[in-house]
Amino acid sequence: MVTFFEAESELVESGAPFVAVTVVDTLGSTPQDRGAKMLVTEDGRHFGTVGGGKIEARAVQEALSLLRDDSAPKTRFFQWSLEKDIGMTCGGIVRVYFEAFNVTRWKIVVFGAGHVANALIDFLIRLDCRVTCYDTREEWLARLPSSPKLTKILSSDLPAEVAKISDGSFVVLMTMGHTTDKPILIEILRTRTFPYLGVIGSNAKAKRLRQDVRDAGLAEEMTKAFYCPVGLEIGSNHPQEIAISIAAQMLQTRG
Repeated sequence: MVTFFEAESELVESGAPFVAVTVVDTLGSTPQDRGAKMLVTEDGRHFGTVGGGKIEARAVQEALSLLRDDSAPKTRFFQWSLEKDIGMTCGGIVRVYFEAFNVTRWKIVVFGAGHVANALIDFLIRLDCRVTCYDTREEWLARLPSSPKLTKILSSDLPAEVAKISDGSFVVLMTMGHTTDKPILIEILRTRTFPYLGVIGSNAKAKRLRQDVRDAGLAEEMTKAFYCPVGLEIGSNHPQEIAISIAAQMLQTRG
């Protein structure tokens, strides 16, 4: 039978974000004893229990909030009156400690799931990072590697996804072409600032995109706010070598 610490160790090694929840103290009548533990992933309760019912539902809710809020501290401590705070009739008090793991990783967002994106993501998930890939094509998302470090999102409106990107993310656009990259780029330049923004393409595409930025009424400085062509000037046009050049540029920018 798998123990709590074995389950926790597996999650740490997998790179999947999770929260360890521990009942550190109890007073009066409570559904679980001091020392009860639970693991919560982005999918909900993963292992263990802190009492079931309303108290466990509240603990899962707080753990998910910790995972989803990039600005939040990675530990939290709560003291709950089971009657007043949880709505239970047993009337005791519990003190619960939450600790998040695998949540401070380098965040990278890739728009597009084509051949170069696939090669890039396959390389990135070997690093200490978390990657989110958006595409309008379910069949292309399905071809991406499977990893707890990768989130695949099917969307019919890619520019609308820009608002959902975490601050501090590195972003690269490599959708089906200029027509689909352009609106995402313009939306980012209008509304967001990221430490790295790249668009795959040739010098001709870069020239056209910079004119698109001017035509959109954005400041001239915005024409220099993204890399295009993207990646360091190394290697050939083979998807794997392009992917390495892009990853190298990201690492160089991150420092």
